Amino acid sequence: MPHRLLKFALSKKHPEPRMFRAPAGLKSEYDAVIIGGGGHGLAAAYYLAKDHGITNVAVLEKGYLGGGGTGRNTAIVRSNYLTPEGVRFYQGSVELFQDLSRELNLNLFYSERGHFTLAHSPASLRTQRWRAEVNKHLGINSRVVTPAFIKETVPEIDLSVGGQQAPICGALYHPPGAIARHDAVAWGYARGADRRGVEIHQQTAVTDIEIRDGAVAGVHTDKGFIKTRKVLSAVAGWTTHITKMVGLRTPLVIHPLQALVTEPLKPWLNSIVVSASLHLYVSQSSRGELVAGASLDPYELISMRSTLDFAEGMSAGLLDLFPCLGDIKVLRQWAGLCDMTPDFSPIMGTTPISGFYIDAGWGTWGFKATPISGKTMAFTVAEDRDHELITAFNLSRFNRLELVGEKGAASVGH
Repeated sequence: MPHRLLKFALSKKHPEPRMFRAPAGLKSEYDAVIIGGGGHGLAAAYYLAKDHGITNVAVLEKGYLGGGGTGRNTAIVRSNYLTPEGVRFYQGSVELFQDLSRELNLNLFYSERGHFTLAHSPASLRTQRWRAEVNKHLGINSRVVTPAFIKETVPEIDLSVGGQQAPICGALYHPPGAIARHDAVAWGYARGADRRGVEIHQQTAVTDIEIRDGAVAGVHTDKGFIKTRKVLSAVAGWTTHITKMVGLRTPLVIHPLQALVTEPLKPWLNSIVVSASLHLYVSQSSRGELVAGASLDPYELISMRSTLDFAEGMSAGLLDLFPCLGDIKVLRQWAGLCDMTPDFSPIMGTTPISGFYIDAGWGTWGFKATPISGKTMAFTVAEDRDHELITAFNLSRFNRLELVGEKGAASVGH
């Protein structure tokens, strides 16, 4: 570090303010309690204060902010989904993301790259054409492109896939596909919420939720009891622990999802590349690292332990697509938790328990929904009714057998 920069960092004349306050303790009562200090919970707190003037809010996080799914993903943003409900919802998130650095006054390193979903067979290509038509009908910039276009845009790719897999025969191309810095999104929403009066309590675990006469009456924590009539659960892979506290059944199953990052390289991959056949997706970060992830681990398990099997399989797939990566070193790998639904769509909104709201079922696509999830859940908590963008995602759809089938657009974790 340059000496002058070090002197500036240690100077008392230029103190850098904290990103957000550290409250002394819990109050006895709040208008709303949000369980989960990840992107979704913090975004909901921010929009509750900004859009609805509800500032007597506590965000409770048992660990540290962004330590769950928010900090354990590959930070891809897109809206090229398959169902009209999914496309409208995620497009709302893309539009919020595009102006979010300015709104939060924090550089989120939001960068539009273009998103390729590769097709390795005629059947896969038909699915991409289907998605493209749904996208176009709803005003989303997506189209099917040829192998020649893919090669021109990503010259380093091997269209034959090393001769070990089916060759690439086309792709769904989504120009607005982007990446962002995921931890900065959490910090930005936390700072914005804090400056509007929201309290953020880290290292504070919820031990139980008190229900009286079918309605929320308060929250028990390891630091005391809180009176509140509104609780939002936004804990992703830990959702089943919270729903047990209120006696609510959901069809969620929890799977680990792994990713890795390589050593920094000079910029060369300007697009996001996804292959369902190879079970991988990869992009290059603003620091030059390749960030790559896979599909879900095939077992139900609440665990964030990474495995050698993942690293080997991911490396093989990357080399099939990009032979030039043979000498590149992997710096680290990690695992997160994915709360999966049968129809690959989230569970959002009101529940049969008055005052208990749920934001769950995010599987492998939660980060890209952060802004719109926060905005719609803030509306739902404030108005005690589902926002129009999330009515199709209510938990009651499973009783009605009105599923929102997104597997065709979300079957690879990205």
